[in-house]
Formats: sequence, C-alpha cells, structure tokens
Amino acid sequence: MTSPDSLPSATDDSAADASAHSPATAPPPALLLVEDDALLSSTLCSVFCAEGLAVTHLADGAAALARLAASRDHGFALIVLDLNLPGASGLEILAALRQHDRQTPVLILTARGAIEDRVRGLDLGADDYLAKPFVLDELEARVRALLRRHATLQASQQASQQPAPSLGIAPRLTLGSLTFEPLNARFLLAEAPLALPPREQRLLGCLIQHAGEPVDKARLTREAFGEEEAVGDNAIEVYVHRLRKRLEGSDVNLRTIRGLGYLLEQTMDTSA
Repeated sequence: MTSPDSLPSATDDSAADASAHSPATAPPPALLLVEDDALLSSTLCSVFCAEGLAVTHLADGAAALARLAASRDHGFALIVLDLNLPGASGLEILAALRQHDRQTPVLILTARGAIEDRVRGLDLGADDYLAKPFVLDELEARVRALLRRHATLQASQQASQQPAPSLGIAPRLTLGSLTFEPLNARFLLAEAPLALPPREQRLLGCLIQHAGEPVDKARLTREAFGEEEAVGDNAIEVYVHRLRKRLEGSDVNLRTIRGLGYLLEQTMDTSA
C-alpha cells in the first residue's frame, strides 16, 4: 500500500490523522483510491484531501482485492477504482466486493475507448464511471454526488427499517407488446422473454409503472434502487441507452424529454 509522501492527510492504514484536527466533529468520509499511475494518484489524493476526505491510496490490485474481498467492514464511504491494475484487475476487485457489499458506491476510472469495460463494470455493480482523461472538476462533482447519495441512504436506513420500494404489486403490467410480471420479476417482449441485467430490469420496471409520463433521473434512481445503491447519472444514461436499444423494432419506445426525464410509451406506428 502506498500513499504520496507529500500528503500527510492521506494514509495507507486509517483516517485517524486526517480527522485529528477536529475531534469534536464526526470524522470525515473515508475514500479509497485504487490507482497505479503515480502522478495521477498523487494529484487525486491532493484533490480529495482538499475536499476534506480521509484518503487511503492503494496502487496494487492484489492489495485492494485483499482489503475489500474479505468483509464489508472496510470502513470506506466511497471507492474510486481504476480498472487497469497490476496484481488484480479493477473488475475482479469490483466483483469480489459486490459479493458481500452492495451499498458502498464505486466510481470506476476507465480508458476513453474502453466501452466494454464500462458496461461490464456497471453490470458488476459500479455506481458511476469516468473516462480518462477527465476534468478534475467533473470528478470532484461526481464524488460529491455519490457521497451525498450514500449518506442519504445510510441516514434513511438508520431512521427506518422499511424495505426498499417494490417495483409494483400489480400481477401484470402491459404496454403494447411489452409485459412486466412484478411477482415473477419477468419481462416479455412480443411474448418472448426479455432477459435483462438486474439494474436494467429495475429501471424498466419503474418506467413501465409510469408509462406515458416522463420520469426524471432523481425519481428514477430513487424508485428503482430505493435504499440499496447510490447510482450515478452516467450509469443511468448507459442503462437507458441499452434499454432503448433492446426495445428497437418493437412498438415500445423509450424517449428522452429534455428537462423532464425519460418517457416509456407505445408508438403509434407498430409496423416499425
């Protein structure tokens, strides 16, 4: 485990040093950065520390895998994870983490053209992604957004033991040739099973419940994922794009309405 020597508030083992200056307040959120590029990691540690976060940096994939795979009690509020790492890939680390921890948000860093890696990372449970090279302001904004959502989910869970919202109680929802059976968690398109990854299924389940009306990102995220995950806007856009592709050629369309959200509707021309 390594950490830039010039950053005394970043640590390899704990966030104690970063919070020692304010013992009367709650400790700062702990962030794990897994990145093997020395220059980039040094810059990111400086940025995150300036944001008031307690940063732990690991440059080796095997070390990160060992740190995250064993238990959900790793103590991090957010994980920023590069995918191309020595020792173990970021996808291996993410898959191992999600075996026992579905809640800690993960922001993956990918190469600009690695679309397959982004999609695979989202399917494995990443909450957002950012393609390299990126603008630091955007990274900071996405980190803040994920931390806010995670804090809100934790507060909500502590205040209430109610389960996450159900995708619906109706035995069958139908829009054109698209059918959703909530009790069986099954979609049919033109009477044929429509196999979807879990997150896409939950999003489409939410959209079909609101068929004919636009659903904005905040509501879509809240109703589809409830208190389980802090899914980022980039991830939502990827899932919507993939759902739109899956519905191509049918009489059901998923349309973006600027300023209002996403609208699932039956098209007038069913011959397309």
